[in-house]
Amino acid sequence: MESQSDVPLISELPEQRGGGRIPGLAKDVWVESKKLWVVAGPAAFTRLTFYGMTVVSQAFAGHIGDLELAAFSVAATVISGLSFGFFVGMASAMETLCGQAYGARQYHMMGIYLQRSWLVLLGVAVLLTPTYIFSGPLLAALGQPADLSRQAGSVALYLLPLHFVYAIILPLNKFLQCQRKNWVAAVTTAAVFPVHVAATWLLVRHFRLGVFGAATALTVSWGLATAGLLSYAFGGGCPETWRGFSASAFVDLKDFVKLSAASGVMLCLENWYYRILVFLTGYVKNAELAVDALSIWSRCWFRVASASCLCKHWELLLDWCSFWFSARMGLPPWGPRNLGWNDRWHNGADSDSSMYRYTM
Repeated sequence: MESQSDVPLISELPEQRGGGRIPGLAKDVWVESKKLWVVAGPAAFTRLTFYGMTVVSQAFAGHIGDLELAAFSVAATVISGLSFGFFVGMASAMETLCGQAYGARQYHMMGIYLQRSWLVLLGVAVLLTPTYIFSGPLLAALGQPADLSRQAGSVALYLLPLHFVYAIILPLNKFLQCQRKNWVAAVTTAAVFPVHVAATWLLVRHFRLGVFGAATALTVSWGLATAGLLSYAFGGGCPETWRGFSASAFVDLKDFVKLSAASGVMLCLENWYYRILVFLTGYVKNAELAVDALSIWSRCWFRVASASCLCKHWELLLDWCSFWFSARMGLPPWGPRNLGWNDRWHNGADSDSSMYRYTM
């Protein structure tokens, strides 16, 4: 029997495959980066498309008038955006739990975690519903202009169904992402986006529903995307991870609430900062024009910046390069991220499956 010291950490070094050290590294970086793009590319495209829907609705609202554009901006960016930021953070708890379940091959637990997340987020959505219903008086009480507060409050009522759509689609998107099925969300949003543009034009220009038509089109488009993802998950697209609704979803729900709440508080502030700026702009002179300008800039900027989700995948690639150099120099790859990868390499996991489980 071979001693543990005789077992090589890496079965084949890059220079043994030909091409020397640097060309070998370049080849390996290219191979790993292509694998990362399989995950990061569809994820970035999905985020860009969802933000693009809001940009389209906001653009149509801008053709109606300054007040309508400001009202839509406040309703979509501040009122709906604050709950969206909190839901994004709470749904991120799915990444940790589903990633662990997928890596441990406990596939059925992913469906349980999805149901628990739905229960928690829908419960929070019910608690946050008054912020939509009473948004007009609330904005006025906080010192916003009366006409802007009244119009924004009316638009917020048309975005109330979208509030509950968030609670469904965000955990569902994490559920599919942990299975390397980002392409499902990308294809769905790509199909829904032109429908959203057509629906917005019909409701705003043809039926002359104004800013309320833009808000309705946005809600309907997100609903269609959610229906598409649910059809895939429930229709046999996830046979190992989705086995139907189960009473196990109510087990350990308290611990799941704690994890979701902590994740929500941790991440929501990152999403809230520019929405708070839009809200504060309502206090300046000529508030309608100021809110219009800042909301358009922040929306377009955030649409481009949403592609920053690629950064965490490229950070993983840099970790892999760190491991490669450490292995060449005979040094241990320090850091929890590198250690996690190193453990999988020691256990003989193939680079494809170990990488994807790690990214989740």
